[in-house]
Amino acid sequence: MLDIIIRQANLPTQERALDIAIKGDRIVDISPKIAGDAHEEINADGRLVSPPFTDPHFHMDATLSLGLPRMNVSGTLLEGIALWGELKPLLTQEAIAERALRYCDLAVSQGLLSIRSHVDVSTAPLVGVEAMLQVRKQVAPYIDLQLVAFPQDGLYRTKDAEENLIRALDMGVDVIGGIPHFERTMADGAKSVTRLAELAAERGLKLDLHCDESDDPMSRHVETLAYETTRLGLGGHVTASHVTAMHSYDNYYATKLIPLIAESGMNVVPNPLINITLQGRSDTYPRRRGLTRVPELRAAGVNVAFGQDCTMDPWYSLGSADMLEVAHMGVHAVPMTSREAIEWAFTSVTLNGAQAMGLPDPTIRVGGPANMVLLQAQNPIEAVRMKATRLVVIKNGKVLARTAPRTAKLNLPDRPTSLDPADYAPASNTSAN
Repeated sequence: MLDIIIRQANLPTQERALDIAIKGDRIVDISPKIAGDAHEEINADGRLVSPPFTDPHFHMDATLSLGLPRMNVSGTLLEGIALWGELKPLLTQEAIAERALRYCDLAVSQGLLSIRSHVDVSTAPLVGVEAMLQVRKQVAPYIDLQLVAFPQDGLYRTKDAEENLIRALDMGVDVIGGIPHFERTMADGAKSVTRLAELAAERGLKLDLHCDESDDPMSRHVETLAYETTRLGLGGHVTASHVTAMHSYDNYYATKLIPLIAESGMNVVPNPLINITLQGRSDTYPRRRGLTRVPELRAAGVNVAFGQDCTMDPWYSLGSADMLEVAHMGVHAVPMTSREAIEWAFTSVTLNGAQAMGLPDPTIRVGGPANMVLLQAQNPIEAVRMKATRLVVIKNGKVLARTAPRTAKLNLPDRPTSLDPADYAPASNTSAN
């Protein structure tokens, strides 16, 4: 007896519907028609079954804190940082954990089952670290939660930040973070990159830096990060997050830099929702979009994965743990509207995010983990276009969440009908009618 059979599922890389058999926490068969019984059968009816969504860049210690102790009136990155500084002395371990757990509930409902969260370690006491270690343990059965020790006010700009970072690592935090462009000088920024990269090499840990989150074309710490990644042989264990300054680099410098990034093997994580709202704030017109050079990085072979970054916190008053919204915004903001690029946007919030986090391959395959999401869409492009409803979320062979399909009942005088948004497919290439 199987545990679950999903009937007639479309897979991201398959052109025909297949059945998926689950036994325990593994996928044991994928074929056109699976015989036998199961404790539960789910009829996908030609809808897409995808690996779970991944978010390789988030700030869970701040999430859902919007309005505490006040609102970010200007909407700028710098006011958000100042506001976070006002909020930190008021934070308690219990309040951080409660908000983080509520966010994790939302994430599960959205099929988001892997998250890398930066945790501020600039100042003691490390209540955020204590809270997030508690949350990581609590959600471990259903969310892969990585924690980054993030000296948000600068490794050298803040007294005792390095000591606090090392203490957080000793407490069990997974990843080393940093923010070189926020140090007092460019020299200190470069120095921090070297120090943090060497610390990652010494400890055998991953490194994920907020790197050049700026409109300044002279903020070029990602070059130093690429150099140190290559020098120390860190490769895919390194992530450069944001790198928004790259949108302001001159083309000659970019053509030098991007091959160095590719050579290093590091990952790049832009955050479309946040980058296009926080960057370009000092511009009049024309106003920069604020997103890094995604097509050029892709063309060079760099693993690029989109992140969410924020949800209802001092920096961003919106957000919903919806990685399809992130992919959808990335398509518009880059822009990248070819069919291939939209499919890639879907991959960026599934497989690419898992790669950036150093997780096992989540591809739906025989022998692979029984982790998947049934979407109200036929294929990845439809899923991005509609930000498709997550109908069923499965982790380790267990159904974690169900959501009713999105439908609308129309009472038009001449044609009362029910409408499923997923019914609207592109016109056929073989007919103009």
